[in-house]
This record gives sequence, C-alpha cells and structure tokens, in this order.
Amino acid sequence: MQLQSFNVLLLVPTGINAAIGGYAGDALPVARAIASIADHVITHPNVLNGASLYWSMPNVLYTEGYALDRMARGDWGLRPVRANRIGVILDRGMESDLELRHRQVIAAAQATLGLNITDVIVTDCDLGVELRSGDSGATWGTIANLDSLLRAADKLIKVSQVQAIAVVARFPDDPDSEALQNYRQGKGVDALAGAEAVISHAIVREFAIPCAHAPALQPLPLDASVAPRAAAEELGYTFLPCVLVGLSRAPKIIRDRTWLKPEDITADDISAIVTPYRACGGAGLLALNPLPHVQTIFVKENHTALNVTPEMLGLKGITVTNYWEAIGILTAIKAGINPQSLR
Repeated sequence: MQLQSFNVLLLVPTGINAAIGGYAGDALPVARAIASIADHVITHPNVLNGASLYWSMPNVLYTEGYALDRMARGDWGLRPVRANRIGVILDRGMESDLELRHRQVIAAAQATLGLNITDVIVTDCDLGVELRSGDSGATWGTIANLDSLLRAADKLIKVSQVQAIAVVARFPDDPDSEALQNYRQGKGVDALAGAEAVISHAIVREFAIPCAHAPALQPLPLDASVAPRAAAEELGYTFLPCVLVGLSRAPKIIRDRTWLKPEDITADDISAIVTPYRACGGAGLLALNPLPHVQTIFVKENHTALNVTPEMLGLKGITVTNYWEAIGILTAIKAGINPQSLR
C-alpha cells in the first residue's frame, strides 16, 4: 500500500455478547462512519452482516476472522477485488422447503443485484451442527461431519473455480429457549455465532479462500416486542442475502508473500485498530498492538461477556468511552495530529 494510506482494523469478536456488534448488523453504523474517514476498513463478516439488510461499501474489506488474524500476524496479505465468483454450499440436512427458500435467495441475488454466483452444491451428508455455550456467556459449536463440508468446498474451488464460498448449514431450532428469547429482546448472546465461526474458519484455514456462513432455521413466531438491533433477523426466511453481498467483494487472500503487489494490504499497512475494551485476547490484536506504526483504541461502552482488558495483557493504546470518541481520534491520526492536543 502507499505510505499515506489510512487503514483501520475494526474488531468486534463474534459470539461474546458484544453490546454493539453482537446482534444483527448493529455495528454497521460504526463501520460506515469509520469508512468515511479511512482509506480501507478491514473487519469481519459479523460486523457487516444484517441478515436481509446490508450496506455495501467499496473500501470495507469483508474478511473472515481466521484470515484477518493471519494478515495481522504478517503471514498473509489481502488484495481488494472488483468482484468474486461465488459458490454456495447447502447442508444436506436442510428440509426441502428450507433449501428451496435459499435457492430462491441465490436466484434473487443474481437477478436483482447482479452477483456472480456460479455454482451451488449440496453436501454429501448432513453436517450435524451442535451448539455450545460456556459459563462466561461466550458461544461455540461443533460440526459432526466437517469432512463433508471440506469436500464440497474442494469441489467448488477445483471444478467450478469459485473465488469465495458461502455456506448455509442447518442449525438446530430451539424457539422456546431462554437464550433465544433474551437475544430477541436485545439482552443476550447470539447462540449461533460461535458455531458459524467454526464453519468459516475451517474452510479459510484449509483453502485460503473468503468464506462466510448463513444459518438455516425455520422462521420464528411473530413477536411484537423484538428489539430493534435483533429485528433484521425477523424479516424473512434466510440470513443469506448479506453474506452473498459481502462475499461478492471480499478481498483475495495472498498466502505467499512473494506474490504481494503494491495495492495489497498487510500488517505493515494497518494504521489503527478499534476494539472493545474487555475483549482484548484475539490473535490479530495481540500481533499488531506492539507495532510502533499501529495505534490501538479500546472502546469501553462496547461491553462483552468477556473480561480481558488491555491492562491484563500489557497492551498499549488509547482508552475511550464510546465510538464517537474513537472516530474523533481516528480523524486526528489521519490528519497527522496528536490526539492529546485536542484535549
């Protein structure tokens, strides 16, 4: 990247009940605001995904979490693209009506948005997703037949030559669970997020190709009390639209550094990181924080189920109350102004 480029890494880890970014696209306003002052914003799909809602921004790089961490560690580069050929993997465990709904989304994205979705493949057996949660409130999951998922991805890459992969896995329905009711009321953790990360991490780790996941679930009963930040997931039968839009311009992953071009983004090109104050244990943050050219901003108002603070890990940076202050500091840094001189 050119020396003057101002590139911001916006982190909101998934599955940790983040007050902003832990729901259905509720961190999109933060990403939009930062994108207005940054040359590039690099962030993960859960920040940008809003089920049927999305906001496509050409300078925001939709980057799966494992790839983001490898870039931050200096292993991989990210290359902005004009468009990707997308392949879609559907879980054989889906009911026929639910599969049809997702095929209609794919057809609509091709006809209405002009996305280049080149192939759809059904896994050779049920993926068998199971959900888990811990005492801290964080969530994760297991995939019984991960090898089936990887075989489908391998075929899409080798035969269909896709450049990005969307996965739709059948997730267990539990409409009466307390956790789901809390989430719909804007009070709880996203129980699906941890398992979704396992799916996308597996494909990116194995094939170094952009990937994101949309869970397949039966529609929930209408509820007039659903919180606004969870409401985007109440609008239809599928969460796939935002994933297809995000993947359509997800950056190409460059894992051989000898292939890097001047326009590619690496750890050397990151100017600032914005992250929740109590979620500081991520690999990408830990790798970039010590670098002298990177300014880290810790946001206290975005509380999470975790309690891993910068002081606990000896991390340096500026602690702010909210994203208003964070964006002011980013503006000062981009202008070459010491943020302290504004106090």
